[in-house]
This record gives sequence, C-alpha cells and structure tokens, in this order.
Amino acid sequence: MIVTQLRLDLCAHMLHEGSMKERELYAPIKAHFEAQGYEVKGEVGAADVMARRGSEPAVIIELKLAFSLTVFHQALERLKLVDDVYIAVLRPEGKAGMKRLKANVTLCRRLGLGLLTVRPRDLFVEQHCAPGPYRPRKNLRKAKGIIKAFDRLEGDPNEGGATRHGLVTGYRQDALKCATYLAHTGPEKGAIVAKATGVPSATRLMRNNVYGWFEKVETGVYALTPAGRKGLEDWS
Repeated sequence: MIVTQLRLDLCAHMLHEGSMKERELYAPIKAHFEAQGYEVKGEVGAADVMARRGSEPAVIIELKLAFSLTVFHQALERLKLVDDVYIAVLRPEGKAGMKRLKANVTLCRRLGLGLLTVRPRDLFVEQHCAPGPYRPRKNLRKAKGIIKAFDRLEGDPNEGGATRHGLVTGYRQDALKCATYLAHTGPEKGAIVAKATGVPSATRLMRNNVYGWFEKVETGVYALTPAGRKGLEDWS
C-alpha cells in the first residue's frame, strides 16, 4: 500500500511538471482496481493491464494519454480475449475536451467498451461507462421529425454531403409554392393560397415571413415582396 501511494505521488508530480508518460497511468489504474478487490498486473501478453478477482472473468485495460483511433483498435482486439475491456486515458480539460470526452463515451458504449479517465491534478480515476452490450435510447421526437422532414421534401433537391447553408427544405419548398402562386395572381387571401398550392399552413407561413418574401396588405391577404421575386429567381 505504501509503495502504491509513493507511485501515485510520483505520477502526480510528473504530471504537474508536464512530463507524464503513458506508463504513469498504470499506478492510479492499478490502485482503482485493487480497491475493488482485483489482483492487477501490467504488460500481460498483449494487454497493457490485466485484472482478476477470484474466479470472475479477467478484465483488460488499455492505456493511452489521449483518445486515438489506435487505442480503440487495440481495445477491440482485446475483446477477442476477454469480455470486459476498458480504455483508460487522461481526462481532457476545457470545453472542447469535455465535448470530445462525451463523444468518446458514446463511442465506447456503442463498441461495448468501458471508459476510465485519470484526472491530471490528483490522479482521481473516474468510470464513465462499463463494458457490455449497449442499446441507445431512441429520441422519439427527433425520430418522428426526421421522418416528417423526409416525407415533406418533394423529389431529391439536395446533394448528400453538401453544407447546411442553402439547402432546400420542405419549408422552403412550401414558401416557393406560395410565392409562385402570388407572382401570378397578385395579392390573395391566405386560405385561397393554401387551397391552390396544397400548403395547409400557407397563411401562417406567409404571416411568419421567415425569408422576407411576403407582406400583409390587409387582414388575411398577402402579397409578394421584391425579396420574394428575387427568391423565386434564385431558387427557380
């Protein structure tokens, strides 16, 4: 126990000095699993760290200072040997680091891997997820939304992989229908535009005027603005 604490103190000092090596993660990870009753050994065969507790299946932990594709490849290879595999890395810092950590927690869950981080300032080990099968909880609202967006689009107006700026959406297609109708008829009641264009929400769409294409000329009656005529040219 005294030897383990000395190792932890040395690791913390080296990290503070900015000279920590990958192997310095071993002491805090070893202490973490020993506190749970595991016997822990380093560099066992292809494994960075291996832990066993009685007759339970063995656990393998792969060490890296930061997330990389390599550590995920190595961890997946270890799944051919045991069921429970962890990745252990230094805990990233800052807003960007937390965003990266969150994304990698999700990735580990998807791959059936566990994830541990070691906090730089005090070598505190935190478990973010455990190894095992993972089924993400579906976001039913977003799932319905994307199906609705698919069904609302007429044809296939966008190339996959294009930037979000300038994409044709179902909403824009509805606005174009209303604008096209008004360009031919002049000012018209929203209810008539809705019936003629097949856009049930035409009145609300023209009232909200997201693109600046419409103007209200009297109660319930809308006309096309110069911006609307230009929009028809740009999106024809």
